[in-house]
Amino acid sequence: MTRIEAAPLFGESPKGGWSAEIRPEDSIHALIAVHTDQGLIGHGSVFTDGRLVQAGLKVLEPLFLGADALSPDFVSEKLHQNTFWMGRGGTLTHVISGIDIALWDILGQATGLSVGRLLGGRYRERVQPYCSLLMEEPDAMRDVVASYRDKGFSAFKIGWGPFGRALDVKLDEAIVRAAREAAGERAKLFVDAGASDALWPHGLKWAKRTAEMLADYEVGWFEEPVRPDAIDDYRELRRSSPVPIAGCEVLTRRQSFIPWLTTGAVDIVQPDVTKVGGISEQRRIAWMAYDLGIRYVGHGWNTALGLAADLQMASAFPDADLVEFIGGSPYVDGILAEPFDLDGEGWLTIPDRPGLGLRLDRDKVARYTPDPDALFR
Repeated sequence: MTRIEAAPLFGESPKGGWSAEIRPEDSIHALIAVHTDQGLIGHGSVFTDGRLVQAGLKVLEPLFLGADALSPDFVSEKLHQNTFWMGRGGTLTHVISGIDIALWDILGQATGLSVGRLLGGRYRERVQPYCSLLMEEPDAMRDVVASYRDKGFSAFKIGWGPFGRALDVKLDEAIVRAAREAAGERAKLFVDAGASDALWPHGLKWAKRTAEMLADYEVGWFEEPVRPDAIDDYRELRRSSPVPIAGCEVLTRRQSFIPWLTTGAVDIVQPDVTKVGGISEQRRIAWMAYDLGIRYVGHGWNTALGLAADLQMASAFPDADLVEFIGGSPYVDGILAEPFDLDGEGWLTIPDRPGLGLRLDRDKVARYTPDPDALFR
């Protein structure tokens, strides 16, 4: 590796439904480019403010300069091991995630193989995306879900927004009812409370009551139903809930997942490849979950490069049957030379080209970052 560059994305950052709402000019994602002396460039994605990513790269630079770009596991573990005392799980872990994704992209380019094949082979050629949407008031929720159903999606997740935050259980149910009516009886529907939001107002009893309500609407999972550190509440809720319980998107590094997986805290584990430590960590967590009978579905509220990594992961695991697709995000739909395209059944084909199997468009990326050239040369 000769250098690594970061390009903060801002200007059209999508809303997150957070209490302190994301503004379009905020940077919550950054793209990474790893450059090599052989001319290969790998791309990755980081879930954090781009300014933190740039600062993190300065800290990591003495450790990655001159390292073998064809050794993603080795390089990433070296970066983790030599920086844990600076704050394991924080900004540096997120930055290493983007570096790791880019290194897998380079390894694929160098070998002529897709990342999925490098991870052990392809269990599937395509996968179902679920359209991830913010919750709205019932009438607006119905219209939004219907608009994405008309675009071909057949699975949906609704989350955050007024759900739980308005302190109105009747409104909560009305939102879910509207989404189910718009999606149709046969569509998959998932609900994300977003209890990792600042000052989440509810506890276990609300989550239990809400889980019972969600079962009436055939909801496939209840995500982040209690605060993200309340592992005992997760365990109790999982035992009593009629719908599967999903979570762990805020955790980083594989070690953090061990108690959640081994003590039965979740039915579905959702690491985010752009902050958990990259593909190298994501695959370890996914296999650990598989061996313990827990379903793996990557958290994908990030960028087109994060989705590309999730697609490759989905190809390489026996039961990875869904990927998250943010509805209407320019950072997913608006930065690729060939945008993602649903097939006639609402599924995505998993690229089988070298590396991540996609190509950033320099002119499109230039809309969202002041120095796009750093990613390409």
